[in-house]
Amino acid sequence: MTKIIIIGSEKSGKTTLAAKLGKKGTVADFTMYDFAKSGKVLTTIDATGYPTAIKPMMAGLNLSDIAVLCIPPEGLDLYSGECIIALDLLGYKHGIIVLTKSDTSYPFAIEELKEKITKLTTGTALENWEYISVSTTSFEGMEELKEMIFDLGEVVDKELEELNELPPRVVVDQTFNVTGIGCVVLGVVDQGIINAKDKLIAFPTDKQIEIRSIQLHDVDAKTAPAGARVGLALKNVQSKDVERGFVLSQKEEVTEDLTLKCHFTPFSKGFAIEDVPHIFVGLQSAPMRVEKILVNGEEVKRTTTEAECMLTLSGSKLLAYNGSDRFIICNLDEKQRFVGYGYMA
Repeated sequence: MTKIIIIGSEKSGKTTLAAKLGKKGTVADFTMYDFAKSGKVLTTIDATGYPTAIKPMMAGLNLSDIAVLCIPPEGLDLYSGECIIALDLLGYKHGIIVLTKSDTSYPFAIEELKEKITKLTTGTALENWEYISVSTTSFEGMEELKEMIFDLGEVVDKELEELNELPPRVVVDQTFNVTGIGCVVLGVVDQGIINAKDKLIAFPTDKQIEIRSIQLHDVDAKTAPAGARVGLALKNVQSKDVERGFVLSQKEEVTEDLTLKCHFTPFSKGFAIEDVPHIFVGLQSAPMRVEKILVNGEEVKRTTTEAECMLTLSGSKLLAYNGSDRFIICNLDEKQRFVGYGYMA
């Protein structure tokens, strides 16, 4: 199974492209499309709520293994630049840069745009991503794009197989009640293998649950490996008690307050004591107040882009995380909202 997210600015053609890659399914602040043929399964996420809000894109990026960045013939704008920064802060490993609407441009212009993007992404997580020109009108490049996605998907599948040995962990993105069944959640197996009848804990609430049954693409299954998109019927919990971002696992760290080792982008204006950045981890997010800033062991009044900062943050919402989770730091009041990342100190 291959899971991709298609991102870009409003005029990038991302939504039209997503619709050509599968049948429309779940619709929320992002839209999912499903495609299955000859044993190949593709789930495509279009973060339709972006760029008005960044939460849909952050959710989609964390639910996907491959990012498809769409750039139209007009070139880069504020939001395509923001997408590049977000991907780099996440250290997003796998992706494709798609030059859309190729039927409205010329070969030399497309090549010139590719050169500009290559210069801009040098030294970032996108540095070695492949390019392809496509048109959803003439269908130029569409079959080749699918082949590229599935080829990358095979690479991802091998990486996910290595995660099957880890303790099970499921990230929840949707929850609802089904008459006669009870609480049902949709999500992705982040690591490990889950089984029907497994007993886990719904973090950050510390609520013990049992997996009543598992579905993979609406088909009943007894188990689900790392990387699988699943529907789970749960026992011992109500749908109102589980939210997007909850983690089903055996053990998570849970806290309202954070101390992060942070790096900020050169585009960041930084934060001062008592500023309130927005913090994302997985599908969870919360505003948090800056209480203390250390640079090279010394207390300072403002963050810097030139060195690692130790940031102490206070909040009022419980967040669940494990040691490998990367926290993304955002300033929702700025035009370029993604400003840095950090790990728990």
